[in-house]
Amino acid sequence: MTLDAQGTKATDRAGLNGQAPRCDHVDQPSAVAYGPPECTACLALGRVWTRLLVCLSCGWVACSDDARGGHARAHYEETDHPVVATLEPGSTWRWCYVHRRTV
Repeated sequence: MTLDAQGTKATDRAGLNGQAPRCDHVDQPSAVAYGPPECTACLALGRVWTRLLVCLSCGWVACSDDARGGHARAHYEETDHPVVATLEPGSTWRWCYVHRRTV
């Protein structure tokens, strides 16, 4: 068994075949009620968005980085809520701002 510097099994955190380590942030979010399907910051500025993301920590809905506002990222920077998901029906896409990758 291989241990890391913290004394935990390194294989518990490592990905398979050289993949990036598992993102523990996806385990943190609990079931939250999502806000309305709109970016309130863009609406206040009279802007449109291309894709909406929902914060899995608190349910805040905001535009993605594809829009001029990037209000979902701004929410992360203000709150440190790490994981967002798209509001697109049937999608399982999630993004971790801490690891800067899909999870």
